[in-house]
This record gives sequence, structure tokens and C-alpha cells, in this order.
Amino acid sequence: MTTAADTLPLQGVRILSLALNLPGPAALWRCASMGADCHKLEPMAAGPTDPMGLYCPTAYAQMHEGVQLMRADLKTEAGQQQLHEQLARSDVLLTSFRPAALAKLGLGWEALQQRYPGLSLVRVVGSAGELADVPGHDLTYQAEAGLVRGAALPPSLFADMAGALMTSEAVLQTVLVSGRSGRGILREVGLAQAAQWLALPWHWGLTQPTGDVGGAHAGYRIYPCADGMVAVAALEPHFAARLCEAAGLAHEQPADMRSPEVHAGVARFLGALSCAQLIRLAQHRDIPLHVLPRP
Repeated sequence: MTTAADTLPLQGVRILSLALNLPGPAALWRCASMGADCHKLEPMAAGPTDPMGLYCPTAYAQMHEGVQLMRADLKTEAGQQQLHEQLARSDVLLTSFRPAALAKLGLGWEALQQRYPGLSLVRVVGSAGELADVPGHDLTYQAEAGLVRGAALPPSLFADMAGALMTSEAVLQTVLVSGRSGRGILREVGLAQAAQWLALPWHWGLTQPTGDVGGAHAGYRIYPCADGMVAVAALEPHFAARLCEAAGLAHEQPADMRSPEVHAGVARFLGALSCAQLIRLAQHRDIPLHVLPRP
């Protein structure tokens, strides 16, 4: 009989994390949800030693549910002993230190491979490859990827959160590959590359003003309505046809959704409806939209 635990992909995998801030802990949180036995070794200090515990205690608490926390000063002999006791029992080491700092702690990949041949290393860095030791943060990685527009800060930490997803994927990769070979492997996740991955739709032109999901398509836009705003996502031809039919507009070809006449007609139609009416319209006509009432 198959149990729920049997279907968890990381059941029986022990992960030791030294990663601080957001991407590493968020990745560890995801790994715990996939059944991994998660442990985290934080610096020895009074009060919160992971900066996220200072920035946002709620986020810190949520990301560490199901994680066994320990503390050690890795610059001391006792701390090193505690670290290596944990490494000897782990399948994957997760870090967010720059490679130069890892080397100073004796945690370079070559040293780890020699001492713990079955241990895999997943290291989160600012930018993968030659720039791994260059400092940066989510904002700089988003700006580099072209995701920052003007002086407004991005609404979320997209590079960090995408990096967390890629890191949990990297953990799965190490388990699959090392399970076949019996030896640990190295995976490096760059937050800059995570931001660049998220930015691909912009660089492809999809989300630029001339793209169908950048405002050129009348069925995929945000419009004012009578008492708020409405996000409409009637992109596919059958959804676009339903929107135009509801608005009393002619719609014969997909290209019609780019015409100024259809844009103006959809805006007039939606602008006259309340949020409640739009919700009923979506349900009755099967049109994807989400209303944003005025505060």
C-alpha cells in the first residue's frame, strides 16, 4: 500500500543548510515540503542570526517550519567539529556564501568531494560562474535583467524567489544524479540568472507594449470600471470572442483585438460596469478576469 510519505520525492534525503536571507531558506522550506529531513546551522550570536529574522520575523518563522535549527561559530574548532559531524550525516549541503568565503571555511567543492564523496553541494550565488564572488542583491539582479522600470521598486523579490525555485530544483537534480552514480555532485544557482529567466518574456517582446500580453491585445489589459479596476485576460481566441460578443463588438479575426476600435469599445463596455457586474459577467460568459475594487 502506498502512503503519502512514499510519494514525497525527497523522503529520506538529509539536507544541511548554511544559507541565510531569502533564497536559501525559501528553497529549504520547499525541500521540507517534499519530505526532506532539513537542518540549518546558523552563526552563533545573540538574537536572530539570519538577517531575515530581523527584516521580517513572520517570513523567517514560516520558512523554517519543520527545519531543525542549530547554531555554531564556524571560525572555532568546536564549531568546525559540529559542522563536520553534520556533514558526515548529510546528503546535500546548501549554502549561500560566496565561493571565496566557502573556501576559507574549508567548504570548497574539491575539499568537500575529497572528504565526503557522497555529499552533493548546492550553492546559491549572486551570479553563476566567474562573477560568483561579486556582491549584489535582488534589486541589482532585477535591474540587470531589465525588470526595473523607472524609480519604483519591484513589487516582489522576483530574483530571490525564482532563485529559490531553481535551488530546490537543483537539490532534486543532485538526488537523481548522485543516486545513479553514488557520488555527490555540484550545482550552482545564480540569482542573476534567475532574474534573467523571468525576464525572457520581456526580451522576447511578449510583455513589451507591442506584445499581445504587454497591452497590444485588447483582451489582455487592465481597465478602469465603474467602481475600481479590472484585470482582463481574454487572450485566447475563444475568450476574446466572448468578450467582444458581450461588448457588442465585431470580432472576425484574432488581429481585430489589436485594432483601436476594439480597444476603445472594450474600454467603454468595461468602464460602465461595476465590480459586482463584472464578476457576474465572468461567471456567465466564462471570461477570465479579476476585479480590483476601490479601497
